Amino acid sequence: MDLLKNVLADNDYPGRGVLWCTIGDGTTLGAYFLTGRSPASQARTLHRTSAGELIVAPSDAREHDHLRHYVAARQSPNWLVFGNGEQVSTVADRLACGQAPLLALDGLDYEPDPPIFTPRLTVIADNHEGGQAWFGAARHSAGDRTATNRLTLHISDLSPSEGVLMTTYHSNGQEIATGAPFTEIRTTAETCGDLLDELWSALPPHLRIAAAVFTPRDLAGSSIRQTSRTRA
Repeated sequence: MDLLKNVLADNDYPGRGVLWCTIGDGTTLGAYFLTGRSPASQARTLHRTSAGELIVAPSDAREHDHLRHYVAARQSPNWLVFGNGEQVSTVADRLACGQAPLLALDGLDYEPDPPIFTPRLTVIADNHEGGQAWFGAARHSAGDRTATNRLTLHISDLSPSEGVLMTTYHSNGQEIATGAPFTEIRTTAETCGDLLDELWSALPPHLRIAAAVFTPRDLAGSSIRQTSRTRA
């Protein structure tokens, strides 16, 4: 199990990522981050709304793009949902209607952005039961098949300093491919601030856009860091 900073340092372009981990003091935390290459991708901000959501929005006057701009995290009394696209709202609405996590994650598709076909990554965290979480990934086949591969992963009872990471991409600096289905990691963080520092410093400086770390039941208290080219 590699350190989070080493896993990310070995990836020249991770894209967007979701992380669920327990830090050294036993606190369970979620995290979401954005990196981007194009001007349109870099012209984004991650911020809290008055409704208590985390949203990814344009940092300038450009129009809404449903693949780049979306609710990244939403909470209810029972659930925290976060991920890399508009499916976050869909999954949160399904949970609010009483669906179980596995059903709420079913039927999602990868993004329609050939040739990469970016995976849609979603995490559902239970606010009540000791750090349980369900990861969902809607992925394109490595072959020509267009039907979506849907991966679900149930995580519970993480030991201190353990976590699970999903990223949309993996790059060796020349070619970009979809990221691994999931990666188990270790973190050296002892506090929420430590985790944000560890995550932020491991992202490629010229590509990083924003990152947030949050606890279940306290999305409004998220710690957010952004590049100087985006507004707070």
